Amino acid sequence: MFSKSAEQYDKIYFGFKDYPGEAKKIAALITAECSAAHRLLDVACGTGEHAKLLQENYGYEVDGLDLDENLIALAGRKNPNGLFCHADMVDFDLSKLYDVVMCLFSSIGYVKTLDRVTLALKRFKAHVKDGGLILVEPWFPPGGLAPGKIFLHSAQTDELSAVRMGYSSIQDRLSTLHFEYLVGTQGNIEHHIEKHELGLFTEEEMGRCFEEAGLSFSYDKEGLTGRGLYVARKG
Repeated sequence: MFSKSAEQYDKIYFGFKDYPGEAKKIAALITAECSAAHRLLDVACGTGEHAKLLQENYGYEVDGLDLDENLIALAGRKNPNGLFCHADMVDFDLSKLYDVVMCLFSSIGYVKTLDRVTLALKRFKAHVKDGGLILVEPWFPPGGLAPGKIFLHSAQTDELSAVRMGYSSIQDRLSTLHFEYLVGTQGNIEHHIEKHELGLFTEEEMGRCFEEAGLSFSYDKEGLTGRGLYVARKG
C-alpha cells in the first residue's frame, strides 16, 4: 500500500496529523475505561508513532502489526522494546493477550467488506483479556466522502521536499484514494503513484459487526479526530 512512500510517510503526516494530541486522548480514555491497563496492541500501526508516544510519554508496553512490510520495519526501529510484526488484521495470531487492542487512523476500512470487519474484530477479541478494551477508529460511511475533490499535503526538511496530491473515487461501497507523490532530494525528483481501497460502512453496519463478534460497544461520534471511535469491551 505504501510501497513507494513509506520513507516519506512520517514527514508528510507530521505536517497535519496531531500524533501527540491523539496519544494523549488515547491514554486518557484507557485510564478512564481500563485504569489497570498496561499492555497494548496497535493493529495496523503504520510507522508506530502512536506506539512510540504511548510508551515514552505514558509508560505503556506496546506491540504492533501491519500489513505493509515497509511501514512495520520503520515501526520496529522506532519501538525496539516491542514486538512489531508483518501480519493481516483478519487472521493474525500472536499467542498473547493484551489489556487494550486498538485499530486507529481508519485502518479498519482497508479490510473492504463487512464480513472481513467481523473477522478482524474476532481476532481483536481473541487477543484482549477479559474486561479489556478494543478501540476502533472507523473510515467514512457511505456519503461521507466528496469524490473527485483534490487534497494536498506537503513536507520539507533539509534532506528532502515531498508533496502528496490526491482525490477519491467511489464505486458502490468501495472508496479508492488516488495518491501521487513528488519527492525531491538534491539533484533528483521522483514521482510515485499509489492506490488505496477502503470499504464504506454505516454506523449500524459496524454495530452489527461488533455484535456478531460477541462484543459490547459504545460509539463516540467525535472520537480522536472527528471520524468517530468505537469503544468495545470483552466480557
